[in-house]
Amino acid sequence: MTQEVVRTIKVTTTSEILTDLAPVSEGFPMRKWSVKITLVGPSGAELPANIFDKVTYKLHPTFQNPNRTLKKPPFKLEEQGWGEFDMTIIMHLVDKGGEKSIIHDLNFLEPKYESEHKLSFPTSRPLLAKLLAESGSLPDSAVSGSPLPADEAKKEKRKHEGAEASKKKSKQEKSSIDVERLAEGLEKLGQDDILQVVQMVTENRTSDMYVKNDVEEGEFHLDLFTLPDSLLKMLWDFVKKRADI
Repeated sequence: MTQEVVRTIKVTTTSEILTDLAPVSEGFPMRKWSVKITLVGPSGAELPANIFDKVTYKLHPTFQNPNRTLKKPPFKLEEQGWGEFDMTIIMHLVDKGGEKSIIHDLNFLEPKYESEHKLSFPTSRPLLAKLLAESGSLPDSAVSGSPLPADEAKKEKRKHEGAEASKKKSKQEKSSIDVERLAEGLEKLGQDDILQVVQMVTENRTSDMYVKNDVEEGEFHLDLFTLPDSLLKMLWDFVKKRADI
């Protein structure tokens, strides 16, 4: 049985508004953004992700050449755009050790944010084992943590989704706003009113809210159950004046 060790991969995202370019529409300015990959050492320090010989970023299909491969740490990808999307990042291990994939949420909530992923790596290949030793102990030493294979990752995802569902149910019970009626009212709004709703949500957005811009379809996805009561009240008052709810 192949022994494995756990390492933490850090994905760092930065973005800034390009003031010299006109926004696509109100509330959606063009931005310059970047994503890079590093390892996290035992003391928490960032280390070069030299256990990978290349990293492939699978961007939204609306990008020209949506599959980008970089071959040198920190595998930094730089691009421009206005929409948020989930990208698949495929990290190819050195020494023909296989590949690891993660899903990265590209968003513009903050000018810089970091996300960490605990992944398991095989120690059976000499070069890969040697490089893994630079970021932590190997099986012969005291190994902390345990592997997180794909099935365990799926369990964690289901656990997270279950917690989110419970949170939504709790919010639905506590909120003084009839969210279902609000959703019906939003569907009755005209294009100009929808743009105002998008602007209100964007200006009052928090990290707890689920908001997605579908670049390809030109749609704005919003989970009302994740909105704070103050924003729900704001939307309710706005929609009530413009639709029959």
